[in-house]
Amino acid sequence: MAIPESVAALVDDTVAWRREIHQDPELDYDVQRTAKFVADRLNAFGCDEVKMSVGRSGVVGVIKGLKGEGRTIGLRADMDALPIEEQTNLPYRSRNPGKMHACGHDGHTAMLLGAARHLARSRDFKGRAVLIFQPAEEGGAGAKAMLDDGLMERFGVEEVFGMHNLPGLPVGAFALRKGALLAAADRFTIRIEGRGGHAAWPHLARDTVLAGAEIVVALQGIVSRGLDPLDSCVVSVTKFDAGAAFNVLPQTATLLGTARTLKEATRVFVETRMKEIVAGVAAAERVSATVDYIRGYSATVNHAAQTDFAVSIARQVAGDQAVNPDMSPLMGAEDFSFMLQARPGAFIFVGNGDTAGLHHPAYDFNDAAAPFGMAYWVRLAETALGA
Repeated sequence: MAIPESVAALVDDTVAWRREIHQDPELDYDVQRTAKFVADRLNAFGCDEVKMSVGRSGVVGVIKGLKGEGRTIGLRADMDALPIEEQTNLPYRSRNPGKMHACGHDGHTAMLLGAARHLARSRDFKGRAVLIFQPAEEGGAGAKAMLDDGLMERFGVEEVFGMHNLPGLPVGAFALRKGALLAAADRFTIRIEGRGGHAAWPHLARDTVLAGAEIVVALQGIVSRGLDPLDSCVVSVTKFDAGAAFNVLPQTATLLGTARTLKEATRVFVETRMKEIVAGVAAAERVSATVDYIRGYSATVNHAAQTDFAVSIARQVAGDQAVNPDMSPLMGAEDFSFMLQARPGAFIFVGNGDTAGLHHPAYDFNDAAAPFGMAYWVRLAETALGA
């Protein structure tokens, strides 16, 4: 379907904003320049209210419709980049060594700015559209920080919607699902204490490398032998740190890893079973071991009614054949999950085309996706608010 002319007219400016943001990536909560860039434009668009430093460094803009009182919905984009050295050689590549927008948050921010500009001009709706620009999605739980700062209550948000680009999904296409769309992301640290010794006399030592290796293998049984094969779960040991010499059995070993789950019951089972396995192996190998299991982002769970609504909007923008309303869940994580725990809403993917994957040093947000993302935001806001 054709992009509305009023949205198409904003594409050039939106792409320019996106590339300017791309050149100056910032990490975590330290997004002061990006936040000011966003706030300056929201003020220039004539937003009724612009607040900075929400959740430390988030920005919120409020646009009131001209058709009277009504509901309030929130539209969210993320602003932070990643600690990755960019490898694109683009003319607008990152100017900040070791930092790049490798997840497309520059595109998310620019698309929501474009939608804000349109909504501030037309105001063809009742109630209020709240534009949420969030810091620290990449591991810092910026969504939770904004919620803890009273985001929903301060701005009266009743429903909230989010969007993320997805490499591999064609440009102009959308995908989502009801229920769990993205996984909970937890991390664990296993510390093993044994008895160091000479590698030639292992019987006099308590081998932490052997214990650690047995734990790595045994943890794989949590998924393969502890869970229903249709219950998605990932347990990955990603670091094994032990020893410093070829002829020394180390006194200690440390394992790091992550667990990804879609169901809360599965999340509880994984943590419980991991501690049981580590304790059992430690006892068998006569070492001591502890598990520090840290819960991270919760699963991103879309609400049924809001997902149906988001599907209907995406179909208006892209056509029936370009919208997948029942995509398979992904085991990545999103802190938009916290917003969906606070208010009903839905998270949707917009196609980024055949590009490098997210978090890859050669990734770049596909500017061809911008018109579809903006059109989705505009149509969603104006429809939800009774235009």
